[in-house]
Amino acid sequence: MKEGFRQSMAWLHTWVGLLVGWVLFFVFVTGTAGYVNAEISRWMQPELPLSKPLVEVPTAQVLGFAFDRLEQVAPDARMWSITLPHRGLAERIDREAGIAWEDMPRPGLERGGRGNENFDPVTGVADRPIEGRPTGGGWELYEMHYALHYINDDVAYRIVGVCTMFMLLAIISGVITHKKIFKDFFTFRPGKGQRSWLDAHNLVSVMALPFFLMITYSGLVFFTFQYMPTVKDVFYGSSEKQLRKLYDELYKRDPVDKGFAPVQRPQVSVEKLVQQTQQAWGEVAVATVVMRHPVAEGPYVEIVGDYSATLNRGFPPKVRFNAVTGEPVAFDNQTNATMLTRNVMLALHEGHFAGWWLRWLYFFSGLLGCAMIGTGLVLWTVKRRNNYLGKHGGTPGFGHRLVETLNVGTIVGLPVAVAAYFWANRLLPIEMADRADWEMHCLFAAWGWMFIYAALRPLKRSWLESLYIAVAAFGLIPVLNFLTTERHLGVTIPHGDWVLAGFDLTMLGFAAAFAYIAYKLKKRWLKKEEAQA
Repeated sequence: MKEGFRQSMAWLHTWVGLLVGWVLFFVFVTGTAGYVNAEISRWMQPELPLSKPLVEVPTAQVLGFAFDRLEQVAPDARMWSITLPHRGLAERIDREAGIAWEDMPRPGLERGGRGNENFDPVTGVADRPIEGRPTGGGWELYEMHYALHYINDDVAYRIVGVCTMFMLLAIISGVITHKKIFKDFFTFRPGKGQRSWLDAHNLVSVMALPFFLMITYSGLVFFTFQYMPTVKDVFYGSSEKQLRKLYDELYKRDPVDKGFAPVQRPQVSVEKLVQQTQQAWGEVAVATVVMRHPVAEGPYVEIVGDYSATLNRGFPPKVRFNAVTGEPVAFDNQTNATMLTRNVMLALHEGHFAGWWLRWLYFFSGLLGCAMIGTGLVLWTVKRRNNYLGKHGGTPGFGHRLVETLNVGTIVGLPVAVAAYFWANRLLPIEMADRADWEMHCLFAAWGWMFIYAALRPLKRSWLESLYIAVAAFGLIPVLNFLTTERHLGVTIPHGDWVLAGFDLTMLGFAAAFAYIAYKLKKRWLKKEEAQA
C-alpha cells in the first residue's frame, strides 16, 4: 500500500511538473531578477549619477528647509510629507531628502492634486532630477513573474496561480516520493546520464527546499481576493466604493470622505519628536514625517519608520503626536492575527527586509529554483528517450521532440532573451517613442527566435549552440556597457559603486556558468560517441 501510494505520488510529481514546468521556469527567472529590480533599474539608467555617501545633516536643518518649501509651494494643502535622508530597503538604497503634498480636493472630487520634489539637505535648494532614459528597468522583469505580458492582468494572475498550485503539489509529492531525501542531498554521480540528471534534480531541490515551500505558498497568498473573490463580494460588495471601504479597514487608512482642514506648520518642535521616536525605535530609521489636520480630531504629526525594517508588510512603525501640544495621539495601527500572518508571508516572499547577504541568498535560492525546474524538465526527456531507444530503437516521436525543443528554448532561450532585454536598453535610440515597450518587445522577439532555432537544429547541436549564444549574450554585456556609457567597470570599481559594478560582474558570472555547462555537455557527448565507435 505504501509503495503504491509512493508510486502514485511519483506519477503526480512527474506530470504536474511537466505540464506547468515552462511557465514556472519563466516565473522563477523573472521573479529572481525581481529580487534585485532596483539594482537592475539603476544599471538600465546610466545617466544617473554614481553612488555617493549618505550626507549626515542635522534633522532640524532638513525639517526647516522642508517646512519653508512646503509653505511656499503648498500653503493650503490637505497633507504634507517630509522624507528624511536615510538608508532604506534594508540598507540597499539611499533615500534623498524630499517633500510631498496633497492639495485640498476641489468640489465634487475625493482627492486633491499631488506634488513632490527632492532637495539638497545641505543647501535646501530643490534638486533638479536627472532624467534617465525611458526603460522598463528591473520592475518590468519583476512584474512579469506574476502578471506575465501581453495578456489581461486578471487572466495572468489566475494562470500563474494555477501553475503555482501545481508547483506546490509537485514539491509535496516530490518529498513523499524521495524516501531517502536527506541521503539524496549528499549524492551526486557525474557522468552517469539519466542517473546524473536525477541526482542533480534531487540535490538542488533539497538544498533550498524550505525556500521553495515558502516562496510557493506565499505567492498564492498575494492574490487571495483574485483567487477567492466571493468572500469579499458577499461581505462588502464588488463596487469601487465598497472595495475602497474594505481596503480602508484592512490597511487602517483614513476614509476618503473624512473631513480635513488645510495643514499648517506644527507649533511643537518636530525635531524633538523625531529624536524622541528614534531613541525609542533604536535601529529602525525614521523615514517620513506626515502632517494632517482632521477637522474632528485636530492637527497631528505622524512619524513613520522605514517600512523595509519590519516583517509586518504594509504596516511600518508609526507614532502620532498632537501638532500643538506634542502629546501622543492614540490611533489604531494594529493588525489582526489574520492580516499579520498575511503580511509576514508577503514580506518573506518579497524579501525587502533582507540585508545584502540575505538578499544574495534569496537570489541564489531563486537560481536553484530555476535549476530544479530545468533539471526536472530535462530528466523527463532523458528518461523517456532512453526507454524508447531500449524498446523500439530509432528516434522518439513528435511529442517528445516538441518537449525537447521547449526545453532548449526555455531553459537556455529565456536567459538569452533577458540578456537581449539588457542589450536593447543600450542599443535602442534614447529618443525612441515607446522605448520601454520596445525593450520588452526585443526580449520576446529574441525568445521566439531561440525557440525557432532550437526546432530547426539537431537536439545536441541546439543545446550546445544555444549555450554558446548565452555565453556571448551575457559575456559581452560589460563590453557593450563600456562602448556605450561611462558607467563601465573601469569607472564603477575605482569609484566603489558596487551596484553598477556588481551587475557587470554578475553578467560575466552567468557567461562563465553557461560556458561551463556547454563544456561539460560537449565533453560528455564526445566521450559517449567515442565509446560507441
